[in-house]
Amino acid sequence: MGVYKGLADQAWEPYLKARGPQKKLLGTIALAPKAKWFGAWIPDRQIGAKVREYIRNAQAGDPETLVQMSFFRMVPWEGDACRRLPTAAQKKSYKRWTDRAARAIGSAHVALVLQPDGPFSLCAPGGPRVPASLIAYASKRLSALPHTSVYIDAGAWDWPHPGQGGVQRTMDFLVPAGIRYARGVALNSTHYSSTALEVQRAAELSQELARRGMPGKKAVINTSSNGKPFEFGRYRGPDPEDAWVCRSPRDERTCVMLGLPPTTDVASTRWGLSATTREQAAAYVDAYLWFGRPWLHKQADPFVKKRALGLARAWPWR
Repeated sequence: MGVYKGLADQAWEPYLKARGPQKKLLGTIALAPKAKWFGAWIPDRQIGAKVREYIRNAQAGDPETLVQMSFFRMVPWEGDACRRLPTAAQKKSYKRWTDRAARAIGSAHVALVLQPDGPFSLCAPGGPRVPASLIAYASKRLSALPHTSVYIDAGAWDWPHPGQGGVQRTMDFLVPAGIRYARGVALNSTHYSSTALEVQRAAELSQELARRGMPGKKAVINTSSNGKPFEFGRYRGPDPEDAWVCRSPRDERTCVMLGLPPTTDVASTRWGLSATTREQAAAYVDAYLWFGRPWLHKQADPFVKKRALGLARAWPWR
C-alpha cells in the first residue's frame, strides 16, 4: 500500500514541522497508508492533474504499488441532498469530472471508495434514483479501468439502522448506484461501528447481492476511527463528527480511538476477532483500510493537531 507524502494530505505539513515525541506521534497518521478524498472543491479542469500527481507521489516509482482514493464528488450531498436534486449543469459537471479522473488513473493500481455517506441518496427528493444514477455512471466508468477496484459506500452497520430494514434499505440505493459494476462496498467511512459488526454487514450485503444475481461482492472496512466502537446515533457528547478523543485505551467514556491498522490480512488472530468474524472476513472482506479521517475537524477540514496527537497517544496498536 502506497503512502502519499505531500501537502495534499492535511497531516503532512504538521508532521514535517513537528519535533521529538510529537513528530513520532503524528507519524502514526501521516505515514499510514490511507485514502485521500477528492471532491467538488477540485475544479473539473484540475482534477486530472491532481489525480496524476497524487498517484505519482504515492507510488514513489513503483507502478505495482496500490494507491487509495475516495471520490466525494456528488453535488448536492449530505443534508443538501435531502432538499434538492442536482441541476442539469451539475450532472454534466459530475460526469466530466469523473471522466477526467478516470483518464488520470489509467492503469494505476487503485482501491477507490465511491461517494462516502452513500445512504444520503435515500433522502433525495423522489428517492435515490437521480443521485444513484450518477454514482452508477462513475461505478461503471471507473470499474472499467484495468487495475481499479471500486467500492461503493454503503453506510455502516447503524446506518441504515438494522431496526429499519438496514440491508433492504441499503439495496434501495446500492443496486441503482451500479454495484453490479463495482468490486464491492465500502463500510463505516464516517461512523464508529465495530469491525466485527461491519464484517457481519459485509457478509449480509454480499449474500443479498448474490441472491439478486450479483455474486462475489467484497467489502473494505474503515478502521481509522473504531478502536473503541459505539453507535453513532447514541452518542451524547459534542457533535458526533467531532466526538471526544479517547485519553487512553482504558478511557470509560464514549470516545474515538484509532482502530486496526490498514491491512489485507483480515482474518489474522492478531486482531482479536472471534472465529466467526474471522471466517466471515476471509470470505467477504478485502481489507481494513483508513478512509475515515477522525483527526480532521468534523472529519472534513482542517487538520486538528490536538485531536491527532490524542488519537496517536491512545492507539493500542502503536
